[in-house]
Amino acid sequence: MKFTQIRNATLIINYAGKKILIDPWLAEKGALPGFGGTINDHIRNPTAELPMPVNEIIDVDAVILTHDHPDHWDDAAKNAIPKDMLIFTQHEKDAQSIRSAGFSNIRILDENNAYDGITLIKTPGQHGKDKVLEDMKELLGDVSGIVFKHPDEKTFYIAGDTVWCQAVEDSLKKYRPDVVVLNSCDAQVIGNESIIMGKQDVYEVYKAAPDATIIASHMESVNHATLSRKELREFLSEKGMMQRVLVPEDGESYTF
Repeated sequence: MKFTQIRNATLIINYAGKKILIDPWLAEKGALPGFGGTINDHIRNPTAELPMPVNEIIDVDAVILTHDHPDHWDDAAKNAIPKDMLIFTQHEKDAQSIRSAGFSNIRILDENNAYDGITLIKTPGQHGKDKVLEDMKELLGDVSGIVFKHPDEKTFYIAGDTVWCQAVEDSLKKYRPDVVVLNSCDAQVIGNESIIMGKQDVYEVYKAAPDATIIASHMESVNHATLSRKELREFLSEKGMMQRVLVPEDGESYTF
């Protein structure tokens, strides 16, 4: 398998002969306002350029949307991706939103899904700690992760927009992934409440999955990110975690 970090949570995964695009956010740098209700909302999004042309990014066999928040699925993606592209989504509510943009080839993920020999497993997540979810449930909404399995490939887990929680711990125990992708920029809403993983969350996954390679994604691309690649790498070095935790630049690839 080959992993390519595009920008934010946007990834390209080459797996068992298929090329799959994850959570496409394709707007040009600074095209969008900052997200309301989050810190630093005066900064425009995205805060980084795409590392390659859009036509290269969308040259794939399928798309997986972990959820339809605007930094995972935006108007630029809706306009660029062919309307007959196979799109996997977490539930009917997101599917309806995607259909309303003119897309016709949508599959709603069950717990286990067969895709040309690949098993796709939908996993739960928690888009923030309990308190922030109570206060902002409507805004944060439902999220999911995805596990990829194939007899000839390593087991691969994208946790999605989640903090460290029981659901993530359970998925690590149940599926024992070889490679784990974590959205790790410690994005925060007003009140300094984290809604995705920060460095301590990465450390918890590192301890819970002692045989896995961990990839820190969703870095340095949104207004409400509070953890930089530099700070995360310094933390990893202090903890002796560099051998198993990768922090890719946008456009960087790994083969496993």
